[in-house]
Amino acid sequence: MNARKLGLTQTASSTIAEISERTGQRIDAGHHRANRGAVVASSRSQDPLAGVWASELEPMLRQEPRLKPMTLFEYLQEQYPGKYPQVLRTLQRRVQQWKALHGPAPEVMFVLRHEPGVMGLSDFTKLKGMEITLNGKPFEHLIYHYRLAYSGWQYAQIIQGAKASLPYPKGCRTP
Repeated sequence: MNARKLGLTQTASSTIAEISERTGQRIDAGHHRANRGAVVASSRSQDPLAGVWASELEPMLRQEPRLKPMTLFEYLQEQYPGKYPQVLRTLQRRVQQWKALHGPAPEVMFVLRHEPGVMGLSDFTKLKGMEITLNGKPFEHLIYHYRLAYSGWQYAQIIQGAKASLPYPKGCRTP
């Protein structure tokens, strides 16, 4: 920041350099990391399951997709004692990825689909733990909230004089 060296303020220097004032402060303090948001190439270690995944574990999953990672881990411990001591988390990730790509589709009980203009949701709410007063007197009210299911459009209104003990304010129809 050459402008800063010339005696300009932090704000002016940052504006000239087209950076935020906070970044300018970090540069002055010596805490700025130029590539802070850059993607760092990860140093991947070798796949600990390379020897058994394609030949044994994946065929087991294809035959029985409901197998749990812990079951496969116990299988590895029995078949190869001491060879795969710390692969449980790797196995859990690998099975999760495999099930997402190749496993059976999750059961869907029904498809929830909202059509335009069909459904609106309506509710009255009393704020709990909060008392509103006007000129030292309690303000009796409820908040009416309405939302359209399809578009998400919302409306809220204060209903004055409503008692929280009533299921609905006087004059309002029940659903």
